[in-house]
Amino acid sequence: MAGLSSAGTWDGMPEAFVSGAAMTRAVSRAARAGRLRKLASRLYTRNLTDPPEAVVRRNLWPIVASFFPGALIADRTALENAPATDGSVCLIAGSDRTIVLPGVTLRARRGSGPLPSDRDFIAGLHLGSTARAFLENLRPSRARGGLVARTLGRRALEERLDSLIRREGEAAANRLRDEARAIAPTLGLEQEAVALDAMIGALLGTREARLSAPAALARRQGRPYDPDRLVLFEALHASLRAWPPLVRPAPARDPEGAATLAFFEAYFSNFIEGTEFAVGEAADIVFRGVIPQERPQDAHDILDTWRVVSDAQEMRRTPNDAKIFTQLLSARHAAIMAGRPDTRPGEFKRLGNRAGATVFVAPDLVRGTLAQGFDLCRSLEAPFHRAVFMMALVAEVHPFADGNGRTARIMMNAELVAAGEERIVIPTVYRANYLSALKALSQSGLTEPLIRMLDYAQRWTAAIGWRGLDETRRELEACNAFLDSGQAEAEGKRLRMPGP
Repeated sequence: MAGLSSAGTWDGMPEAFVSGAAMTRAVSRAARAGRLRKLASRLYTRNLTDPPEAVVRRNLWPIVASFFPGALIADRTALENAPATDGSVCLIAGSDRTIVLPGVTLRARRGSGPLPSDRDFIAGLHLGSTARAFLENLRPSRARGGLVARTLGRRALEERLDSLIRREGEAAANRLRDEARAIAPTLGLEQEAVALDAMIGALLGTREARLSAPAALARRQGRPYDPDRLVLFEALHASLRAWPPLVRPAPARDPEGAATLAFFEAYFSNFIEGTEFAVGEAADIVFRGVIPQERPQDAHDILDTWRVVSDAQEMRRTPNDAKIFTQLLSARHAAIMAGRPDTRPGEFKRLGNRAGATVFVAPDLVRGTLAQGFDLCRSLEAPFHRAVFMMALVAEVHPFADGNGRTARIMMNAELVAAGEERIVIPTVYRANYLSALKALSQSGLTEPLIRMLDYAQRWTAAIGWRGLDETRRELEACNAFLDSGQAEAEGKRLRMPGP
């Protein structure tokens, strides 16, 4: 018997397989002897230890092909490319039949078989084309018998169309529309093709049609946004709402103290971005107008950042609506990047940008994503909460070609200054903590590291005296503030709170 070795073991068989007439008796004997395990009617496995659901999911498509040879993966499964939340796998086959397996339910229906535009899939199965899947998912269906509806419905399709346009552009949506029109008569789905045409036209702004998905509505209104980033912002918003409000009033400082704090805020903010000067050199640039001939643009970075963060009136300006927010954001970016005209100061990016594995918001989604995020931010009551959110919003969107980090930290501190609370300074030694917290948010959706990191930085900032340049420099040195973060890690040092 195929798959059965001379020693009587089943090692030559797949991990999970469907028993046929030729092997029924041998399979039954092996199951009784404990050499095979029965998972469902006619479905067996030689894996005697793993959970049945795990075995089925690992071998899903060969199992589907054994029960329904040559079937077409259709309806919602053709778009989701995986079982639905309840385990449903929707198919077109030669019969209407439902097979319940551990963790998965195979739901076959009669219908038109594979078309030339459909694709070959695993183990002789076929996968419906994207155009076919959109048409089929526009057919009405209802959840019944405890199982989800076979089709996704209009709102989910609007979201997927918006995603398609975001990823591949308007041309991809037009190609999808043309392909759907071509196959609709063969499938008897002409009405669905008309509905899809209207939906795409509404998203592209060329037709009037009803839309319901928030992302689709925003696109029609000319404010498309990144829905994945919005999920991230909603998670951060929820975490901040649950975080105890922190109130750290800024002490009254004389002009020298205020200037010292602003100087080191600008100094460290630029150091994070790789603009490195000795403290004395930076002080000459800021307080004595010395511009090094060999590094004029770097010098302007520090000087222009300092001009913004040292301007008490400017730092008390906070937006109350999304339009003013983007105007203020652009104005501050223009001010700090004035020495680098090649970066188009104050103008949103035209090309996509990234940092390592983190890909930031696409240029055409910047305004809409900023607006969606700002609506969440202004609902936060505590200034510290708004400051954290504002910094994360600008950093995650990365709206400019350059200068995003400095702009994000200015927007963060403006929320605090306007409320009379202490700023947040990120010293050089804390750079790795800062960047790793942002990375945890971007790539893993972890919100707590960012909140804790900025909480500690604000406590540290509030504990420093900021009583003049020389005295503050000595105090910062004692806190390890100037150490390179990599060097500090190697030496087991960290940012210390100042002594009493």
